[in-house]
Amino acid sequence: MSEVEVIRANSNLANQKRGKEIKQLRVAAYCRVSTDSEDQLNSYKSQVSYYSDLIQKNVEWVLADIYADEAITGTQVTKRGDFQRMINDCMNGDIDMVITKSISRFARNTLDTLKYVRMLKEREIAIYFEDEKINTLTMDGELLLVVLSSVAQQEVENISANVKKGLKMKMKRGELVGFQGCLGYDYHPEDKSISINEKEAEIVRYIFQRYVEGAGGSIISRELENLGYKTKRGTPTWAETTVLGIIKNEKYKGDILMGKTFTLDPISKRRLENFGEEDQYYLRNHHEPIVSAEIFDKAQEIRMRRNRGRNTVENNGGKREKYSRKYAFSCMIDCGYCESTLTRRRWHSSTKYSKTIWQCVTSTKKGKKFCPDSKGIPEEAIEKAFLESYRIMCNNNKDVLEEFLQRMEETLSYNTIHKEIAKMEKEIQGLENKKNKLVDMRLENIIDKNTYEDKYNSLMQDINEKVQTREKSLSNLEEEKDIKKRLLAFKKVLEQNEVIETFDRYVFESVVEKVIVGGVDEDGNKDPAMITFVYKTGLSNSLDGEKFKPARRNAKKENTKTSNELCSHTVNEDNKLCSHSSTDTL
Repeated sequence: MSEVEVIRANSNLANQKRGKEIKQLRVAAYCRVSTDSEDQLNSYKSQVSYYSDLIQKNVEWVLADIYADEAITGTQVTKRGDFQRMINDCMNGDIDMVITKSISRFARNTLDTLKYVRMLKEREIAIYFEDEKINTLTMDGELLLVVLSSVAQQEVENISANVKKGLKMKMKRGELVGFQGCLGYDYHPEDKSISINEKEAEIVRYIFQRYVEGAGGSIISRELENLGYKTKRGTPTWAETTVLGIIKNEKYKGDILMGKTFTLDPISKRRLENFGEEDQYYLRNHHEPIVSAEIFDKAQEIRMRRNRGRNTVENNGGKREKYSRKYAFSCMIDCGYCESTLTRRRWHSSTKYSKTIWQCVTSTKKGKKFCPDSKGIPEEAIEKAFLESYRIMCNNNKDVLEEFLQRMEETLSYNTIHKEIAKMEKEIQGLENKKNKLVDMRLENIIDKNTYEDKYNSLMQDINEKVQTREKSLSNLEEEKDIKKRLLAFKKVLEQNEVIETFDRYVFESVVEKVIVGGVDEDGNKDPAMITFVYKTGLSNSLDGEKFKPARRNAKKENTKTSNELCSHTVNEDNKLCSHSSTDTL
């Protein structure tokens, strides 16, 4: 029988890596505190001092570096600059062991803890957790580490729940929570009160006044830039969303709604707009208003009317969906009785009698009793009615349409969006270069940590602002291309004085603001087939939709009229509207 000889391990090889003897371990220490309170900062300084002395006193160790993040949470390693620098140095082979106080100091996220432990273990780099007395290179398995990491993560979740509970109790008592000031108001942290900033309040009043006068968010933002007004951050660029955010903000009428957003979970720290998932708290007459309640309410009424029919989160029961206009009439047709939007539907889709109609969404979704007077109208009838309405408008109001075209062309001709985008791209690239140089200077210890963080944060803020401005310009560029395309088609038809034979979506969208289906005739009778076209020039006219409906496919031939017969009596010999139609200035 063969004998087995045991060759004993050489303990001296424990300090070697792939044949390379290490006389001294290059040890790095990682420290972190999660808040910037005085006690926490003292703890931070104590950790740095402690590990510096500890490593220097051990003759088998040599100090590689001290990595420290202050006032940063441990749930997300992406926000910890020194932690990322330490991992990068480890991967570059500059560190043999990392020492830290506890697992919770290293990371409060179980997945992050295991990820980086395994990553460094593959490179034979040890992590030593003092409190738990765990060395990741010598431990028998990961079970203990997983358990302790899970406990650390659970601790974060418990702390988060307690903090949430405390904040809700404060909001319930009427205390101001989470407000740091907004355009028009200054925040006073000593007594948690807010007061009007008169210089900024003038801008707020101007925004509300222009909005109730009929101007939209994009128009107001351009006007603010032309007037030289600056945002709360002091930037001269105004976005449409910024203007609409001010219009929606209840603080400007003296009230405060707390709990508008909530944190989905303490690990990802993802924040969502609160559509009812969490409690909200509304404080009335909390402070001095900038605009009256009447103006504020009127602005909200206009805003909601403009948003009606769009799949915005506010008008869609909290569902986060995207808004798109697939068809020419999408979100363009309103019910003349309940003011809801008409939606596109297919009748008898599986038969030869199939047709496309537009119906009031209130009637179809809630029931006929909620809008009893509305009726579905064929898409073909709306298209034919527009062709007739457009012909009348061109003949009777050609001077008005030409003036409208001229104003639009002048507005577009002075646009310098291309130059703005090129300028933004150049400025963003310049800032990115500065940021990269700054990072290099920090890694080479040319500048201290405080100076680096101040300059880095300032550069990132500038970059973000420039990127937002560029995105806005790109959006305006696409809008300009679309408008020019529509105007070109419209102008061509107008100059040639031609009658459009078939429905053209570009022409329709270029000149029509909205369509209203259903109304009341001159005798006071409700007419569900009445179609009113409201033009962007300020004019409108109504037609009898019944006269444009296509003939039923199963109707007898003797009862069928041609399209020309049906609509010939909509105008008289003077090319004016008949008694059943009207042309009014809005």
